[in-house]
Amino acid sequence: MNYILSDGYHREDLYPFTFTRPVADIRVGILTIREKWEKWLDASVSFQTEEYLSQKFPLTTAAENTVINGSYLPNKTLVEAIRNLNMGEALIGDEGYIAYVTENLETGFEESGYTAILFEDEVLTIKNTWDIFSKNAEALQADFDLVTQGRTSQPIPDTNQVKSPEHIFIEEGATVDFCILNASTGPIYIGKNALMMEGCTVRGGLALCEGAILKMGAKIYGAVTAGPGCKLGGEVNNAVLFANSNKGHDGFLGNSVLGEWCNIGADTNTSNLKNNYAPVRLWNYKTGGFAKTGLQFCGLMMGDHSKCGINVMFNTGTVVGVSANIFGSGFPRNFIPSFSWGGATAGYTTFKANKAFEVAEAMMKRRNMEFNETEAQILQHVFELTQQWRNFS
Repeated sequence: MNYILSDGYHREDLYPFTFTRPVADIRVGILTIREKWEKWLDASVSFQTEEYLSQKFPLTTAAENTVINGSYLPNKTLVEAIRNLNMGEALIGDEGYIAYVTENLETGFEESGYTAILFEDEVLTIKNTWDIFSKNAEALQADFDLVTQGRTSQPIPDTNQVKSPEHIFIEEGATVDFCILNASTGPIYIGKNALMMEGCTVRGGLALCEGAILKMGAKIYGAVTAGPGCKLGGEVNNAVLFANSNKGHDGFLGNSVLGEWCNIGADTNTSNLKNNYAPVRLWNYKTGGFAKTGLQFCGLMMGDHSKCGINVMFNTGTVVGVSANIFGSGFPRNFIPSFSWGGATAGYTTFKANKAFEVAEAMMKRRNMEFNETEAQILQHVFELTQQWRNFS
């Protein structure tokens, strides 16, 4: 069977993260949604996404294709239901299709053309940006159970103070010394070649993925994910960093999501609670206004390749697009469009695409990765796509 992960019907609700990736390339828990499905299905999957992303995230077709809505996270019941689908059948949830089997990928999904099979069991879904951090604890526990099943952790060095060691898993090559690890409130997963420097205090859950670094004296709690290659320090509560992003210094980051190749300057702080304790509203690209999250705690949503300088103060419920550069004193606005340059005091101008490419190339080179023509074409498309929100010179 050929498995395909589709963007489904929540792509725009997940901007700015889906400007630069399919829905299924979002990381929540330990793994990306794609990686979860590949482990559960024991098969490779491909993507049905926007044309400008298809070179980096290609589609593979066959005579028989199972198309899965990429906003759904797999579990045993859902995977069994999808495996049991036959040609011309569709698994239907509350909002529409979860999966369907087709030989024709040229036309979009129409429920009337399929035999509908209702799926009413509970399953985790990522429908909004804030779901990424608010559902991270549950996703992290599910991933921890999946990736550690039948395996033995590397020994926990006796220099550490540990509670609930049975919920701690250390991969080969990881270094953890002179830290406090409390896994009684959630699992602690330390990936291959990850480094936890001395003096870190961790209250699970935590996913410190492959090659990630937790800086000296960090305070981590509330289901935090540091994706591959990330650097994390200071105080962090219930936040997800996709990959290769840095928040390496003191300052608070809470109830937040950072995409890839982001950098948070030293002593930058993110407010995650309004002074009047009111529910947080967050910018919604689809409606062009601020949407109710239903959450009391919600911090920063920052798209790929965005950066901020030292001592930046982000308001509660701030959305930053792709390749923005924020600096200066005062509180920046709580919606900063992609390719913005400036801050609260100086105002904003357009961060020219060629200059943004230079920054992206320099940062990726530091990790021995190439900013190639494919990456440039994606960012160029995003630059043009997001022009409508840059209402400045």
